[in-house]
Amino acid sequence: MSDDQPGRPLGGTSYEEVQASEEFQALRARFRRFVFPLTGLFLVWYFLYVALSAYAPDFMSTEVIGRVNIGLIIGLLQFVSTFAITMAYARWADREFDPTADRLRAHVESGDVK
Repeated sequence: MSDDQPGRPLGGTSYEEVQASEEFQALRARFRRFVFPLTGLFLVWYFLYVALSAYAPDFMSTEVIGRVNIGLIIGLLQFVSTFAITMAYARWADREFDPTADRLRAHVESGDVK
């Protein structure tokens, strides 16, 4: 620690100080707890579609309504799930993530990193 600025790492830039702060670490942990499981879920969903297309073509070509088959429906649901995830993330970020990030940015801009 430097003597002229208590709480700051010796020779650390403001970015390093922010990264070392408890508030930033909590923000990063909160982000990871939301994003990683959702990403994993989406990847499982996506690879299920790919696996079914490759290994169960008879199932995927089963017609449901007229010439609309299961593969087409699942493929369209991929787009729907992408938009749903995007909307869920935007809503979550507005409510949970952005206020903390804004507070952290204000601390950085004022030079008061905790």
